[in-house]
Amino acid sequence: MMDGTHAPDEQEIADFIGKPANDAWTKLRQFLKENYDIVPEMIFDKKHGWDIRYRKSGKTLVTLTPEKGAVRVLIVLGKEESEKALSMRNELSTKMYELIKNTKQLHDGRWLWIRLFHTKDAEDIEKLLPIKRKPKKTKT
Repeated sequence: MMDGTHAPDEQEIADFIGKPANDAWTKLRQFLKENYDIVPEMIFDKKHGWDIRYRKSGKTLVTLTPEKGAVRVLIVLGKEESEKALSMRNELSTKMYELIKNTKQLHDGRWLWIRLFHTKDAEDIEKLLPIKRKPKKTKT
């Protein structure tokens, strides 16, 4: 994942992440595909390797980074978004709530670096993303 000359395909990413973290990767990517009209872009960072960024109209919704045995997720919550997330205490896992509460609010937001190891870990992310951007309306 650190070779900037070769963008990995889905199978290479799945093999690199490994089970069970790849299930969280798949679940989150499917959630994003179903709920947001955003074409993901692969970007290379010399420090972290390949990332998949979901960005629209100049605003990043979320960035996913494959890691060995995990998926690293970056969500930046503005002040109002942070307040809304903190009001979801009963909806979020204790681990996620504590992460949000203990992450310093900077001038440009609260930078949440979250590691997913299992499918269940992705559920908190699915609850936080609508705070940043409303999901598209689903057809019924």
